[in-house]
Amino acid sequence: MKNVIKGKAYVLGDNIDTDQIIPAMHLVYKVDDPEESKLYGKYALSGLPADVKGDTPFIKEGEYTSEYTVIVSGKNFGCGSSREHAPLALEKAGVQVVVAEDYARIFYRNSVDGGFLIPAETEVRICEEIKTGDEVEVNIEAKVIKNLTSGKEYQLKDLGDVKEIIEAGGLFNYAKKHGYIK
Repeated sequence: MKNVIKGKAYVLGDNIDTDQIIPAMHLVYKVDDPEESKLYGKYALSGLPADVKGDTPFIKEGEYTSEYTVIVSGKNFGCGSSREHAPLALEKAGVQVVVAEDYARIFYRNSVDGGFLIPAETEVRICEEIKTGDEVEVNIEAKVIKNLTSGKEYQLKDLGDVKEIIEAGGLFNYAKKHGYIK
């Protein structure tokens, strides 16, 4: 896990559900096949309604990864079904961190348990201050997200105990590292 992540932000609002993150019709690809698993990235956020995504596509036509490495969102990110593929799809698309006001519990756990991406939280509604395309820097150690475009800085909540699980690459790697499983 990187402690400092720089990149372009893709900004969303509240209640982004797992069907919007990766529609059910795209749950047919093998996750352990490198060629097929790229398709999860290609179709990440393809279920967003037109009024949510606006004129800016998350994945450009013909691409498998996004130019956006940071997602900024509002409340209840990842609500809906308990789809493990949702954080996987975002990771395959190149997302390293999602910064939201809060998460649906299952999305948060799937992100951490799989070691797919960092689910950072903020108490400030930054999805109304940061714009899609703004350059941002997320510093996990300092617990700060800085909008490099505007110069504004916002505090992040501490990751707590899940930080070590994410650093290990997921729950199974963490358990092996600590001798809980062989």
